[in-house]
Amino acid sequence: LSTGKNIHETREWIIRNSPVPIGTVPIYQALEKVDGVAENLTWEIFKDTLIEQAEQGVDYFTIHAGVLLRYVPLTANRLTGIVSRGGSIMAQWCLAHHEENFLYTHFDEICEIMKAYDVSFSLGDGLRPGCIQDANDEAQFSELKTLGELTHRAWEHDVQVMIEGPGHV
Repeated sequence: LSTGKNIHETREWIIRNSPVPIGTVPIYQALEKVDGVAENLTWEIFKDTLIEQAEQGVDYFTIHAGVLLRYVPLTANRLTGIVSRGGSIMAQWCLAHHEENFLYTHFDEICEIMKAYDVSFSLGDGLRPGCIQDANDEAQFSELKTLGELTHRAWEHDVQVMIEGPGHV
């Protein structure tokens, strides 16, 4: 519910007609707004997308805030690399700009938006392993530790959290 033709109208119809909670991955729609070029993403574009989807009534957002710049090199020797779409988008952005993940640096602002609209987090495991050989490596555990820390920060803002995992192994 984050990409595709007429996504705004499609998502609105699904939310209005669904008896179950609806979640999205806002970075996917933000990426479409910059024609699929991860390097062109900005905090402002993402924030606008987040608010747009929150105003539509999305129940939870998958946010890949745990993919930190210093963790990306830890995936270099993996057999399957970074298999999460959201994780690879944010890793690509971090490497292109040599800056920390803006979802991490703006996490408190994201929490305030989510609190205002009563949206829950699904903290995305962007560095999850894609095969047994890559499982339980330093990249995965470093990100999981960060996701735990972000959970406590979200709770301080009175925002509910789910942590994705353990991956596709």
